[in-house]
Amino acid sequence: MGDMPRPRPPHLHTELTRHGRRVWYFRRGKGARIRIDHDYGSPEFMAAYEAALAGEAPAKPGRAAAGTLRWLWDRYRESAAWAELSLATRRQRENIMRGVLDTAGDKPFAKITRKTIVAGKDRRKATPAMARHFVETQRGLFRWAVEADYVTEDPTRDVKIGKAKTEGHHTWTDDECDRFEARWPLGTRERLAFDILLYTGFRRGDAAIFGKQHVRNGVISLRTEKSQGAVQVVLPLLPPLAESIAATKTGDLTFIADKKGRGLSKEGFGNWFAEACVAAEVPGRAHGLRKAGATRAANNGASESELEAIFGWRGGGMASLYTRKANREKLARKAANLLMPEPKSNVYSRTSSSGAGTKPNSDDNSGA
Repeated sequence: MGDMPRPRPPHLHTELTRHGRRVWYFRRGKGARIRIDHDYGSPEFMAAYEAALAGEAPAKPGRAAAGTLRWLWDRYRESAAWAELSLATRRQRENIMRGVLDTAGDKPFAKITRKTIVAGKDRRKATPAMARHFVETQRGLFRWAVEADYVTEDPTRDVKIGKAKTEGHHTWTDDECDRFEARWPLGTRERLAFDILLYTGFRRGDAAIFGKQHVRNGVISLRTEKSQGAVQVVLPLLPPLAESIAATKTGDLTFIADKKGRGLSKEGFGNWFAEACVAAEVPGRAHGLRKAGATRAANNGASESELEAIFGWRGGGMASLYTRKANREKLARKAANLLMPEPKSNVYSRTSSSGAGTKPNSDDNSGA
């Protein structure tokens, strides 16, 4: 539930089946329950919800023929592996598979080979990111299919995918933080969003759902949304953030809310904050503030385990990136003087008025 927008749309209810799968129903008052058989938040889900809201029965999804790619995809979406993915990842993969299923949904999944996957990747070569996401989607599907004994071999196993050569989101500088604060003073929603991101290290999805219920006795406790397994983050409510919350009109369930008091989705939060950044004439965005916070903490001496506790990371990989960079900068500043040449001693320099250390005069024969 941690990655779902709040507040939930009206008349929408959810429960867990005995198999642990979450299902959704539309029910107005004491009326009949209408089940919605789509992923929460997906375009199909919202279309079914709107139909139920208008009094129309949502269309039942057609049953795919056993052995087809569409059938395998439906089974995957019912699995625990699918449920462990973040809502954003599920949406992305649904969008990719929509086009794949339109053209190949009725084909036998058993006939999909490495050559099939490579051909699909090559058709998307003009957009490298799309090609990468295509392979990642198929890899997630077929790795699960191997574990579920639907196939004996993963056709994506040896398919290489390149990553874009980029440093990722721009990390905010102190000057950019100052410019944003000057444009959005205390009491504005934009400033509160900035302070939440900077002084908690939350991702935009976590910042969007962050509310009063997550703070008790000056301590923040929130289960993060990341797809590799949610992490419970516990950290103190720092004074600048506490001051910002007290100065701002907030929503009932989320600190950041629209003018009607409703919470924002992760995407809505990110787009709205990006507009605030443009107005402040800074290049950074929401995730760049998380990176700025990690950089600041590492530069101030935070250890890898401390960074992991703050930012909800695991395995040491991300934390070590920041500590290594901070250590390199400190060592470079300390060692920079070693680049200077050693001072040359002047044996002929005059050291006293008595004449000691003066250059001997070759014309002086008094000591001959």
